[in-house]
Amino acid sequence: PTSAQVSAVPQPGRFCYTLDNDVLTTEQRQFYEDNGYLLIKKLVSDKDIEHFRKEFLRICKKEVNPPGAMIMKDESLRSQYGQSEKVVNKVQDFQEDKELFRYCTLPEVLKYVECFTGPNIMAMHTMLINKLPDSDKQTFLHPMHQDLHYFPFRPADRIVCSWTAMERADQDNGCLVVQPGTHKEPLKPHGYPKQEGKANKLFHGLLDEDETSPRVHLVMEKGDTVFFHPLLIHGSGVNKTSGFRKSISCHFASSQCYYIDVKNTDQEHLEKEIVEIVRKKYNATSVELRDIWNFRARLVQGERINL
Repeated sequence: PTSAQVSAVPQPGRFCYTLDNDVLTTEQRQFYEDNGYLLIKKLVSDKDIEHFRKEFLRICKKEVNPPGAMIMKDESLRSQYGQSEKVVNKVQDFQEDKELFRYCTLPEVLKYVECFTGPNIMAMHTMLINKLPDSDKQTFLHPMHQDLHYFPFRPADRIVCSWTAMERADQDNGCLVVQPGTHKEPLKPHGYPKQEGKANKLFHGLLDEDETSPRVHLVMEKGDTVFFHPLLIHGSGVNKTSGFRKSISCHFASSQCYYIDVKNTDQEHLEKEIVEIVRKKYNATSVELRDIWNFRARLVQGERINL
């Protein structure tokens, strides 16, 4: 895809979280500056979303098995439903699946991503979430968290998530919930929620959550896409409907970002957990967190520099 022009009217000092460009209006840049997220209506076509949905169903049925993908399931439902979308709640790291990864290369998505990362863009982390009906146990509630907790690379301001609704998302089926302006806060300690029976593997949340901070429920229609900062505090509620709430997302970063050592930081326990999972899955004796991210990362535009 062609690069968007990152050379519009320069406004030095006014904007920290976006780069000068001819895609975002001044009002949109200011909104992201103040709130840490920006919603773009009907960005991804119905046709593309249907292709992604069909590919997800093929993965659920094991008709395709993308190398390196982590297929997360509710094992308690497998005996009842077998291999189907009624069991799979997430496909993570789909960078080796040609059809799903096409989401990360859509020109209409990348032209916005470039406003946050610059022209050299890496797709770092991919997910298709299928939020299952879950009104009682709240198994698939994702506690409020900051995505940077999971990422051993910086600077945070050159990382952005693109999250697209694959059908209407609202409070009934567990839409995204954001705390505007929290992208200006530091990375906070995360861990598993204390409530019994509500912890999904790697679904970490803030250990000290401010319950009084204002929250916005992002009601989105099919194809709507929200771009948000990795320090923005967000999460999603339970799906109280009988249907499935699907979304597809990718975290992008400038290839000029660099890896950091998370040892002796609040992210160290996460590193141990991820490395343990990967070593067990692939029977690998020597795996570092950086190796895992190098495997996930894919250049989608421009030049690969550091990542």
